[in-house]
Amino acid sequence: MIASNTTIQTARARLYMRLLYKHFGHLVGVERNGESACLIKFGFGTGDMTTVDDELTLTARADDEMSLARVETVLESHLERFAFREGLIVNWSRAYRKSSTQRVD
Repeated sequence: MIASNTTIQTARARLYMRLLYKHFGHLVGVERNGESACLIKFGFGTGDMTTVDDELTLTARADDEMSLARVETVLESHLERFAFREGLIVNWSRAYRKSSTQRVD
């Protein structure tokens, strides 16, 4: 599994998370963890959202690069739609998990 994340500074962090949660809740599986975290389950990957004060952190996860890019695009485009007045900038940072290999003698 590969992942990427971005943290966005906005005074409306919790509002945007709530709007995205409700929107995606009509379309795909979602799980909420209190007032400051939720998980969106797409068929091609997942998106985590967390808020702390004026920060909204999005984390995209998927099994391959193409699916990860799709999760990023879906989350980013919907956030931009809800926050069009703010002109938020989303910069994804990729995090790769090293695969472990075993030596067979």
